[in-house]
Amino acid sequence: MAQAEGMVGRGAGVNPAGRFERIVVQYDPALRDPDEPPPKTEFYWDDSQSILSKNNSPDLPFSYSINPYRGCEHGCSYCYARPYHEYLGLSAGLDFETKIFVKRNAAGLLRDALMKPSWQPQWISLSGVTDPYQPCEARFEITRSLLQVMAEFRQACGLITKNALVTRDIDLLQDLARFDATGVTLSITTLDETLRRKLEPRTATAARRLAAVKALADAGVPVGVNVAPIIPGLNDHEIAGILKQARDHGASWAGHTIVRLPLSVAQVFEDWARREVPDAADKIMKRIRQARGGALNNADFATRMRGSGTRAEQITQLFQLARRRAGFPEQRREFKVDNFRRPGDTRSLF
Repeated sequence: MAQAEGMVGRGAGVNPAGRFERIVVQYDPALRDPDEPPPKTEFYWDDSQSILSKNNSPDLPFSYSINPYRGCEHGCSYCYARPYHEYLGLSAGLDFETKIFVKRNAAGLLRDALMKPSWQPQWISLSGVTDPYQPCEARFEITRSLLQVMAEFRQACGLITKNALVTRDIDLLQDLARFDATGVTLSITTLDETLRRKLEPRTATAARRLAAVKALADAGVPVGVNVAPIIPGLNDHEIAGILKQARDHGASWAGHTIVRLPLSVAQVFEDWARREVPDAADKIMKRIRQARGGALNNADFATRMRGSGTRAEQITQLFQLARRRAGFPEQRREFKVDNFRRPGDTRSLF
């Protein structure tokens, strides 16, 4: 396992071997040159032959999602998506945030899928695994190309991101919002900029995310906020402050999730905690287990987003109280799918 301490702009400090690898090269951290620069981000074309991912998860409000990228530059040490890189023969650690696969044919694949008579209009989520507005989106514009197709078809879609770059696409989101066919959720983990730089090193600042909430709301694009993930012992005390700020900036709904650390994510996150917040690391790991039935992850659909046990219940009650005080409704608004149309087809589809 390669050790990388104090890398500027990186969340992971380790690069553990993937669980499918038969041969593992073990590096001695003591031999690492302290002057060695951090690894640069590398991009690879991903020529997938399909773009819609289907899930049967009862705890998700959508059946289909699109992930424009594999891997994520944001570098969030807690990211539950990290183990997906192991299917590519890569690590869930530094590889996940430095080796990014770009689905350059995404828009064409989406168009082909929506043109099929078998497609039944329903919500599509952008995205289910990695952030559709991670920094490289400014260069590749894969997410924007997908939204152009969505707008053309009036295909309902929801977006979730930690990046203020979403405001670049307000024009397309307004086109969809005219048909009640879109909504954007900004995830805000902390208002503490020092913590944000360590925990989510290449994400937008909380101030920029809140400004994005206001810009979207002012443009008539429905927008909400997720306090996500809530990490017991680290940012749970910020719930009320985040919700108040989000509401003051125009957010219309609010949700939350409690951190879960599946597979190798546990190693990446614990290494981060012991490196960046050493005095609180034991408390944080203990409280995560208290919110997860004694484990660091529970894949059960009934509890994987909200946790279980007294600690999780306390966090949920705190969130619900803060949400009411901030003036949020308990449920987010529903968006429409019945304005879907295929280009050139003037007949009603319903």
